[in-house]
Amino acid sequence: MTARVLTIFVVDVDAYVRKSMTRLLTAAGYAVKAFASARDFLAAERPPGPGCLVLDVRMPDLTGLALQQALASAPHRIPIVFITGHGDIAMSVRAMKDGAVDFLPKPFDDKDLLDAIRRAVAKGVCDLGREAGVTDIQKRVKLLTPREIEVFALVVTGMLNKQIAGALGIGEKTVKVHRARVMEKMRAGSVAELVRLADAVGIIVPKT
Repeated sequence: MTARVLTIFVVDVDAYVRKSMTRLLTAAGYAVKAFASARDFLAAERPPGPGCLVLDVRMPDLTGLALQQALASAPHRIPIVFITGHGDIAMSVRAMKDGAVDFLPKPFDDKDLLDAIRRAVAKGVCDLGREAGVTDIQKRVKLLTPREIEVFALVVTGMLNKQIAGALGIGEKTVKVHRARVMEKMRAGSVAELVRLADAVGIIVPKT
């Protein structure tokens, strides 16, 4: 994957800032989409794939922090680098607590911005990979029957076949059959791997 397929979204009310950042980021090899307001950004169609959002904090109508909150519920959370000429410690702490990659006061050095964007893009690539992995595991879980899911949830707690049979009120041989099917459908080579898969998708242990 090269830098040229990565899109950096710039949201700033200042036209000069948008223009200068677009020039800088384009020269660095990124695709750039610039917006004058948070609402313009929300209304625009965004290309799929990794990237990041360079976001001004203080904007009329919808602030950068408010946009960060609005994006928090999205299936994929785009990494954010905040920039501001009016920031304070409390504001930066809040932004970082909510997942921002960096918080740069204006005027900032070009190198500091590019370094922050590289970190944000790297985070975005990792997040997308993790999300794709979780989606694949969820597809495997959907192949399981309700009983197999119950067995799955108990196997990953370390329970033996005999204990699972007692907990579910079924025969031990039946548990062995379900367990084998779970391992096959989940494409797990060991219980340890099954535990990792369960953790990834939040398999809930049934009450017995």
